[in-house]
Amino acid sequence: MIDQSPSSSREWNSAAYHRLSAPQVSWGKKVLARLRLRGDELVLDAGCGTGRLTAELLEALPGGKVVGIDLSQNMLRDASLHLRQFGNRVQLVACDFLHLPFEKVFDRIVSNAAFHWVTDYDRLFQNLRHALVPGGWLEAQCGGGPNIQKLRERANHLAAAREFAPYFAGFQEPWRFQNAQEAADKLRRAGFLEVETSVEPAPTTLTDAAHYNEFVRNIVLREHLKHIDGDDRRNEFMDRLTELAAKDDPPFTLDYWRLNLRGRA
Repeated sequence: MIDQSPSSSREWNSAAYHRLSAPQVSWGKKVLARLRLRGDELVLDAGCGTGRLTAELLEALPGGKVVGIDLSQNMLRDASLHLRQFGNRVQLVACDFLHLPFEKVFDRIVSNAAFHWVTDYDRLFQNLRHALVPGGWLEAQCGGGPNIQKLRERANHLAAAREFAPYFAGFQEPWRFQNAQEAADKLRRAGFLEVETSVEPAPTTLTDAAHYNEFVRNIVLREHLKHIDGDDRRNEFMDRLTELAAKDDPPFTLDYWRLNLRGRA
């Protein structure tokens, strides 16, 4: 079921995300493979999206339960449909990572491709540790290091062009990509033990111009595009980025880097 608690929601096109998120799902499967599960735990899926990975997590917990949280009501509505077969073994809650309503509840917290949307990592990690039972584990991955650096540089350069600059006055990137040492320091400061962090490359090549344009529009630069008035201008912004990506070797490749996070409460 979905808990409709008030939340400062940041909405997504959940149908597009569900269709386009194969790279995120592939990374998330590796995160799930690192979990050490008995099969009866209570697990928090932090940033569950449309529930594609939540379903795989529930399959690995035949005697357990999962609470999936996300800011987007669109994501949670789609997740509720995708996960309906699991009945009361899954609960979906709309809430913010920085305002988690949990205290010493979960045996495990798992998260994939979500934490980089939070800018206050100190508070994030403190909240996650408080949500774990003593001895519980965090296993997560998000963008880190030089993640999507080429695209970010191109988008920032284009945003500064005369025709787009008025839309981006005062704009700040919506992500924070930490390196392994920064993340480890913050996890330890939040009270985590046995901390392990690493950054690994995960270059992702999309099939063609249309795939690249739709993926970047809906998954990477969605916050950028919200600042541009009018579909024509938004399409122009994306078309110009897509034209540049077509000249890369290989074309339509995103230079993803993943930050792995592990620690015990």
